[in-house]
Amino acid sequence: MNTLAKIRAPKVRRQLLAAAIAMVGAAHSYADGQISGQLTTEISGVPLQGSRVKIEELNVSAVTGRDGRYNLSGIEPGTYTLSVSYLGVQTMQRTVEVVDNETLVSDFKIQPSRPEQEYVIVMGQAGSLNKALNVQRSSDNLVSAVAADAIGQFPDTNVSEALQRLPGLSIERDQGEGRYVRIRGLGPDYNSVTVNGVNLPSPDSGRRAVALDVIPSDLLEGLVVSKTLTADMDANSLGGSIDIQSLSAFDRDDMFYSFTAEGSYNELTESTSPKLALTASDQFSIGSGTNNLGIAGGISWYDREFGSDNVETGGGWDFDDDGALLEEVEQRDYLITRERSGATLNFDYKLSENTELYWRNLYSKYTDSEIRQANIFEFEEGVLPGAAGVAEVARELKDREETQEILSTSLGGTTRIDSWTIDYRAAVSESSEDEPQHVSGAVFAGSDAFENVSFTDTRQPYLSVPDAFFSADSYEMDEVEKASSGTDDTEQSFQLDFTRDFFIAKHSAQLKFGGKYRNREKDNDVEIWVFEDLDENGFSDDELLMSGYAAGAPDYTLGDFGPGINTDAVAASLTGLDESEFYSDEDSTIEDFDVEETVSAAYLMGRIDLSDLRLIAGVRYEDTEFDSQGTRFDGDEFTPIEVDNQYDNFFPSVHARYAIGENTQLRGSWTNSLVRPNFEQLAPNFVIDDEEAEFGNPLLKPMESENFDFGFEHYMGVAGVVSAYVYYKDIENFIYQTDLAGTDQYGDYDEAITFANGDAAEVSGIELAFSKQMDFLPGAFSGLLLSANATFSDSEASLSYYDEDEGGWLSRDSKLPSQSDTTGNLSIGYEASSFNMRLAANYKSEYLLEVQDVTDAAEDIYVDEQTQLDFSARYYLSEGMQLYFEALNLTDEPYYAYVNDSSYNAQYESYGLTFKLGLTITNF
Repeated sequence: MNTLAKIRAPKVRRQLLAAAIAMVGAAHSYADGQISGQLTTEISGVPLQGSRVKIEELNVSAVTGRDGRYNLSGIEPGTYTLSVSYLGVQTMQRTVEVVDNETLVSDFKIQPSRPEQEYVIVMGQAGSLNKALNVQRSSDNLVSAVAADAIGQFPDTNVSEALQRLPGLSIERDQGEGRYVRIRGLGPDYNSVTVNGVNLPSPDSGRRAVALDVIPSDLLEGLVVSKTLTADMDANSLGGSIDIQSLSAFDRDDMFYSFTAEGSYNELTESTSPKLALTASDQFSIGSGTNNLGIAGGISWYDREFGSDNVETGGGWDFDDDGALLEEVEQRDYLITRERSGATLNFDYKLSENTELYWRNLYSKYTDSEIRQANIFEFEEGVLPGAAGVAEVARELKDREETQEILSTSLGGTTRIDSWTIDYRAAVSESSEDEPQHVSGAVFAGSDAFENVSFTDTRQPYLSVPDAFFSADSYEMDEVEKASSGTDDTEQSFQLDFTRDFFIAKHSAQLKFGGKYRNREKDNDVEIWVFEDLDENGFSDDELLMSGYAAGAPDYTLGDFGPGINTDAVAASLTGLDESEFYSDEDSTIEDFDVEETVSAAYLMGRIDLSDLRLIAGVRYEDTEFDSQGTRFDGDEFTPIEVDNQYDNFFPSVHARYAIGENTQLRGSWTNSLVRPNFEQLAPNFVIDDEEAEFGNPLLKPMESENFDFGFEHYMGVAGVVSAYVYYKDIENFIYQTDLAGTDQYGDYDEAITFANGDAAEVSGIELAFSKQMDFLPGAFSGLLLSANATFSDSEASLSYYDEDEGGWLSRDSKLPSQSDTTGNLSIGYEASSFNMRLAANYKSEYLLEVQDVTDAAEDIYVDEQTQLDFSARYYLSEGMQLYFEALNLTDEPYYAYVNDSSYNAQYESYGLTFKLGLTITNF
């Protein structure tokens, strides 16, 4: 999509407001009778979200919210048939009488044919899936959802792992744990994350992507993924938007509590890790109201110890006519402790019959402690498998602790005045990452090169080494690097929305318009100290020998490792040195930046129901202003750099939903969206070293996408659905890293690495999903639940570069990073009165990880296909007490990346199996 105009936001707001007033004035609005009520279960009183409530004679409908409540306004006085539809339950109907300027309260309770049916509809594996499918069915745009209790039904450690079970979604893992989420083949930087509709900034220094392993899943009420965007949503995603919904006391009809205690065991490190979580909510009566104040809160703590074994080349192969020659390889052993803690505290207050207020707060803290021991081999000449060569070897230690924190707080409410609904919200979200001073690299180099070093297996290189390799006296301290860093990312936002329900020629219609202001500030600060030439700073030859710093050999399973390095001994050896003499001005400056981004938005959208067809059309306008500060380093001189940029965009959209009977519907949409460049790409940091240079690009254009979606959904009772969707995305200004040496602006350089906008990129695919409780089978087999989904996608991007030898621009095609051609899930569950179990498989095919050389596709690094198999089982000791067992990564699936061909290692990493045993006590 091209930018359509360059005008200021206030003018657009005035135009949109004038158009909205004109439309409302032209509409034929009836008197303001209203119908409101709540849908709950008969026995337990659980509110039900996603139910369709409809006035049959007028074809007017509403959808129940998280608290099970609905509201229908602008109804002419008269007698009507009111119906309620919820999957797995027969449609309920009743006759109601609407009076002018009065609100009729009409509550509904699901009445199952037998008591145990209520459990099947709203609880357990089938009930959790059923809740999510109701949300999906009733949504105006295309969404996939996860209910809170469904997160516990799978053996998923965090939010990202819970999302990987949805159609079209897959995850990127770090040390075996799910971290980032991809939507429809588009990487995490192309998607957005919100908490209760509030944008969440990223604690990672140079990225927009939010690592969802930071947020404990115990504190959530649900997850909703919007794969298509309506005009009232931020336009800042190409793949989709993930909304994290926190607890609310009105999500349940009474007091609620849940306590979980868990222990997990990692096979690789033979370590046990504890976890505790507590959530509770209740409703209180204050003033003249009844149960009008809701308070919900929760805390979660998980201290996990685990590790991984790694062998990687980083693509260090020389491919020539003689075969693939290995030039460098590393053995790595990781010991990791990840502590996750979080808290939520939310207040909901019903000020009156027509006004609800809320204050929602979510805090999470993630501390990642990592000790990495490594052996680094560099061959003097590349060697073939089985052949011996001469290699220089260094042993290296990294010992760092990283803390990420996220805080989101929002204050807002909803007010209804006749047929108008006004929503308002102010919010602040803060993310930070802090790494206190640590040993980022203590290098002990071999005194001499080692002869007769060989390897076998190009996928998982197993090294054979001489005896001297295992002696700590063969190595001397060469260099110690210490580092500290800090990143802060804060966003403030204000939003105001107006909604008006009315009729046009007896067709139910809705007008919605509003505006939003977001201001985001992000800064990054890095400090580096390099302790080198230690023999010239008072260290004797004996004091440099590694034998004075040696630790026991790591428990490494991918080969022979030898002695490790003791962190305390290294740190103690440096205490007598003046750190200021080893401070690196260059390294401590070139990654620092400060940026400020302001987005002002306004939108207008309308909805109309034409019999079985619902149409939604709208347009959104966003104005972006960007200010950035960085540094130019040219030899020994530092020069502050400040660059500003501004652009604006229109985003038209059309959504259609057509009902074919009660349980089948077609969907189609045309939308437009964008993704702004990452901060590391935008930061104006320029590093020039004679004829070689690296440049940030603060004038990058945002990636813009025109999106098309079409498909159908057919629902089949409780937890039953079959759906198919096709999608296509036409992306302009695709961003990639390239070498522009020799071009006009960079004509004096032999190498000029920077980020640039590509010509175009495309993504297309088909998304299939099926789930069904096998309640039609006889006897015990009726407890089976089958769920499967698969997404088949393809992408193509054009990467351009300047070739001095050819004297012009060349280009090559590439896939988009992180895009797998095939992703899928298959789970087989079984549910009985006292227990349930589930076996779940997750698959993703190979994907592009990194373009190392824009001129040579053979240097691209890919991640190999992965299949992970997990198992979970729950036994109900009593009505409110569950014992559960989970086994993760049953086949010990490794992470494997390769270069040129799947035979040649870039990285191989194994994690072992993890087992969990826990107890949950709840009154729900």
